[in-house]
Amino acid sequence: MGQKLGQTVHETSELAEFSVRAKNRPFRVRLGFALKGLVFALRAERSLRFQASVFIAVVIALALLRPGPLWWALVMLASAAVLAAELLNTALEHLVDHLHPEVHPQIRIVKDCAAAGVLLAVLGAMAVGAALAVHLLSKG
Repeated sequence: MGQKLGQTVHETSELAEFSVRAKNRPFRVRLGFALKGLVFALRAERSLRFQASVFIAVVIALALLRPGPLWWALVMLASAAVLAAELLNTALEHLVDHLHPEVHPQIRIVKDCAAAGVLLAVLGAMAVGAALAVHLLSKG
């Protein structure tokens, strides 16, 4: 038992050391990690591919409609919130599935809450889109 505890402490120490080394890497290296995560999630998650497609359509629509800079900023922030929520949901689902592959009611609650976060971000983005539509239609 003592040896097993010693190994666990040693493994924890190695993990902490790796974490510190990973955090102190140059920005370019950390950006590479983020891009790898984005590419993985785009390949693995249909919902993220859908959200990314909607984002591209929104950018094209904004370019055609030419709203003011404030509207661009609001729409980009709302879109970023949706994509970030989707990425966090994906990360959480993969982590939970890895750590606890069996079906469990508490795990279901965690996943449902993460999905609810995505839903709220989408509803917020839709509200921004509706406000932009009202603004553009009222302008003439």
